[in-house]
Amino acid sequence: MSSDRPIKDSAEGSSSRSITTTTTTTDHHHHHQHNHQQHQQQQPSAAAAPLSRYESQKRRDWNTFGQYLKNQNPPVSLSQCNCNHVLDFLRYLDQFGKTKVHLHGCVFFGQPDPPAPCTCPLRQAWGSLDALIGRLRAAYEEHGGSPETNPFGNGAIRVYLREVKECQAKARGIPYKKKKKKRTSSSNHLKAARDQESKLFKQSSSS
Repeated sequence: MSSDRPIKDSAEGSSSRSITTTTTTTDHHHHHQHNHQQHQQQQPSAAAAPLSRYESQKRRDWNTFGQYLKNQNPPVSLSQCNCNHVLDFLRYLDQFGKTKVHLHGCVFFGQPDPPAPCTCPLRQAWGSLDALIGRLRAAYEEHGGSPETNPFGNGAIRVYLREVKECQAKARGIPYKKKKKKRTSSSNHLKAARDQESKLFKQSSSS
């Protein structure tokens, strides 16, 4: 009878080792599977990097313009789009503008800060339209369009934007000469800095 005990103990030890080995293998499998799932979860977040403000706005503008073409009667495809469609789109956007542009008959015409409200229409600001065209011109070429046939880079668009700029400048009494002054001021500062460096160099050389 005593001879049966070592066999039993050996069997139990073997079974125990088997269970331990099985448990270890199972734990390793779950650990590996868990790591794999974590890796899969991390991949999309790494791949889908957040867009910059410019890229997000460019995508929205492109989608808006595409929807505008689809709503035409008959619908216009992007391959059929020309500068006339772009000009119509810019005029269409004026109804959503927030910039007051005084008419010639308005008593506030040419005043930058009118003292009272008036019935003159709201329009898209020239700066907003200019930035919009820049984004759409880039988006057109990113979607496979040729720079030579890019309707957003057409000369008629530049003429339209220049006319809007001049019209709004007169109506609102806002001169567009501030940037030139800043450039002149910065160039003067640069020249003064160079003169100062030159004086210091001469002084150090003479000493």
